[in-house]
Amino acid sequence: MSTAQSPQPDERAAPPGRTSGPATAGLTGESPWPRRLLTGLVIGALAWSVTALLSPDSGVPRQFATAALCAVAAVLVQYVHGLDRRAEELRTAGLHSRDQRVEEHTRRVEEHTRRVESALAEHAAAVRDGLNQYDDELRTGLVRHTEDVKQLVENHLDQAGHSTERPYPPLDRARIEGVPELAKSFAEVLSPGPSILYTFVRLEMTRVVGYMADLTNLTAECPGENHDWMLALTRAAEQAICATSTSVDREFWNSEPASRYLEAQQDAVDEQGVTVRRLFLLESARELDDRLLRLCEEQELRHIETRAAVLPELPPHLQRGTTNDFIVFDEEVSFEIEQDLRDVNVRTRLIARQDHVRDRMKRFRELWEASMSLRELEVRVDAEEDGNWMVDRA
Repeated sequence: MSTAQSPQPDERAAPPGRTSGPATAGLTGESPWPRRLLTGLVIGALAWSVTALLSPDSGVPRQFATAALCAVAAVLVQYVHGLDRRAEELRTAGLHSRDQRVEEHTRRVEEHTRRVESALAEHAAAVRDGLNQYDDELRTGLVRHTEDVKQLVENHLDQAGHSTERPYPPLDRARIEGVPELAKSFAEVLSPGPSILYTFVRLEMTRVVGYMADLTNLTAECPGENHDWMLALTRAAEQAICATSTSVDREFWNSEPASRYLEAQQDAVDEQGVTVRRLFLLESARELDDRLLRLCEEQELRHIETRAAVLPELPPHLQRGTTNDFIVFDEEVSFEIEQDLRDVNVRTRLIARQDHVRDRMKRFRELWEASMSLRELEVRVDAEEDGNWMVDRA
């Protein structure tokens, strides 16, 4: 009796590209149970045949039970095997799907990155174009403002030049040409930078503008000694500088500002032909010494005319009047330093009122005519040292 299993009509080869088996059937929508039951029935039949052949005396119930057990075992084996294959295929399909999702996500990220880079490049180009346009507009505006300022100054000076009340000097083209550089310097200083620099510039401009506003009334003042005003007026002088120097500022001539002041006066004499005269006012003949003589000689070497006057030896009408230090520039502006009771310089004034300046110049000329020249001062110092001069001996 042959036990070979004949081919079943349902056991056809799976088409290429598809995996046969219960798991595949489940995936494609076909139920695997008919195949499993058929396989179990075949296995059961084979088991019945083998049992009947080998143990003909065992009886039909025993043979049937053996066949049923073998059939059920076959079905269970197929079921478990199908579960494993299905899990493997599902895992493979899941990995494939995950790879596809990862690829899709990567593609989207790359596309988003390209869009962001493109947007950033466009934005950077727009910002660069805007900055270039702003720079062009700023340069154009600065040039236009400079031209407006220059035209305004020229018109103002032209109008003032035709005025009959107060003639002004002719327009100096070199100074007008310097206006663009001045405007450029202000633009550079006021450009963005450290906040403390901006605050400093603002405070300095506020201070200077305040003084300029005061000068509209031909008077300005500031606390203490203002050496900057003195130096600036010295450099601005074009004709003459007439100065008095009392014992209060005798120590000033050994200071650093005094060196700059004398150098500025020498430049004014050598370069602009300004006449500089300085009158030393002495409270007593005891101040006639070699120190004063050396001071006068030093200034004479700088082409500064010097004289000295002992106030108690002057005529009575010259002893009356102010003895405060003052400097008259071009007979138009008086620079004055006021002292307190301790002979400390407490205030500096600029006064351009013509009546006040005329009084100062009148006072200076009278004292100058009554004072001693350098040669007379040398003789007087020698006489004082020898004890031959008896005037003003307390």
